[in-house]
Amino acid sequence: MATPTSREQALRRLPLSYSLALRLRDARVAPDVICEYVGVEPSALAGIYRIGEAKLAAAQHEESA
Repeated sequence: MATPTSREQALRRLPLSYSLALRLRDARVAPDVICEYVGVEPSALAGIYRIGEAKLAAAQHEESA
């Protein structure tokens, strides 16, 4: 089995909604579908991405420390 990348390890540590939103975006899933899975309005999706990316960066920083 392949060793997970540092990004994958960090994604696993995020709250599910943020991890799922970022993974689906990376997979080029349509934004309206992501909203349904995550349970947010389309107007909130950009904020979910921003918060998720910030949490991801913090998790990656913690791993490297």
